[in-house]
Amino acid sequence: MPKLFSSIRWKVLLAFFLIIGISFLVMASTLTNMLGRYLFEQRIRADRAGLENWAVEVAPFLYNADVDSLSAAISRAGNEMSGRVLLLDSDGKVQLDSFREAHGRRLAYPEVVSVLLSGQMADYGVHSLKTGKTIELNNPLRYNSRDEWVSYSTASIIYSSKVVGVLLLVSSVGEMMSNLYTLQDNLILIFVIVALAALMTGAVFSRIITKPIVNLTGVIGLMSKGDFAARVPETGSGELKHLATAFNSMSERLQTLDQSRNEFVSNASHELKTPLSTMKILIESLIYQPEMETELRTEFLSDINSEINRLAAIVSDLLTLVQADAHNMRLEREKISLAALVKETAHRLEPLAAQRMQRLSLTLDDSGDMYADKSKLRQVIYNLIDNAMKYTQDGGLISLSVTREGRDIILSVSDNGPGIKAENLPHVFDRFYRIDKARSRDSGGTGLGLSIVRQIITLHGGTIKATSEEGKGSTFIVALPIHKG
Repeated sequence: MPKLFSSIRWKVLLAFFLIIGISFLVMASTLTNMLGRYLFEQRIRADRAGLENWAVEVAPFLYNADVDSLSAAISRAGNEMSGRVLLLDSDGKVQLDSFREAHGRRLAYPEVVSVLLSGQMADYGVHSLKTGKTIELNNPLRYNSRDEWVSYSTASIIYSSKVVGVLLLVSSVGEMMSNLYTLQDNLILIFVIVALAALMTGAVFSRIITKPIVNLTGVIGLMSKGDFAARVPETGSGELKHLATAFNSMSERLQTLDQSRNEFVSNASHELKTPLSTMKILIESLIYQPEMETELRTEFLSDINSEINRLAAIVSDLLTLVQADAHNMRLEREKISLAALVKETAHRLEPLAAQRMQRLSLTLDDSGDMYADKSKLRQVIYNLIDNAMKYTQDGGLISLSVTREGRDIILSVSDNGPGIKAENLPHVFDRFYRIDKARSRDSGGTGLGLSIVRQIITLHGGTIKATSEEGKGSTFIVALPIHKG
């Protein structure tokens, strides 16, 4: 049972049932009490009016001790008012009883005492013949329905401005009470029927309401087991549909990140394995060929050194990307000239360009003064120029330009190489992606340079895009906002 009500569906259903039940019970109790009070008020008015009329009629008979007239009047009053009428003197002693049973008895009912001693003109009360309890007319149904209930209505008999006696009407209110209890029972029956209908309706609606949540919980369970392809049905409307849409968007993002992670691990493992395998072969050759010629040994050691440098470059680039992904990369901004940085970096790479008879052309229309991280932008420029040199044929041209557009500094790096195929262009910033794998490995590339460039540019609040046309070369355009110190 506790497990059942731990479900949000049953909690909603229980809350719905409690709200309906409490509201109905309050309404039923209020209604029956209001009806009870109304009926008693009507009864009191009717009894009081009748008694007062008879009190006026019998007053002279009582004062003059006209027993015959009093007896006839009391009998007629009992028949007319459908009850037992008693005539009491000023001492509370019964002088006449329409039932002829209580002659000579002294009655100390509260309704009699209030008239004789408290000076009230009339009074009314309802009592149990079994227990003697008096009903509170504000809440008549709080008492036992099996009791025999009678009403005591009194009116003072006044003659010559003096109370000479009391008329007491004793009548049964059992039928009226029975009707009230029947009404209460009927309301309880209606409540049970309404409650069952509410439960059935609530069960249907709670299932409709909670079904998306149940689906969401199931999909979360699948995702916790590694199934990031699971999706929630986007049905219905309103907040639940928006929740499903947002969750599916998050799931898609997680799936993409998971795929990227797997690809990253796979590619990183492959990239690290290649130089290690090469080094293993070279080292084994040195171990098992102790008589190797000096020139060949030197060549092998040089190759091992190159592979170590390649490993160091891969690890360094991986650490840079990890810092960027973890948002641990921080910018140390200072005032720099992007044009001067381009000129300095191009000068460093000129010897490498000269080896392949490539020419670096600079068009620096603006100084590119801005606040940025100098060392990281130097890495961006270096990677872009180095990338252009790797994928441009011997004797090619690499053009660099710095211009200003509004509040942005634009850096453009172009080459007249073979260009990039349209299907490859969207992937040039992906990690470990190579257009020409053989050429990039031969040239020592890690496949991470452009990805690092994009991370650094994004960290600066800028953008980078690539355009290309096969046979005519490629262009990388960087837009960096000018930040004030």
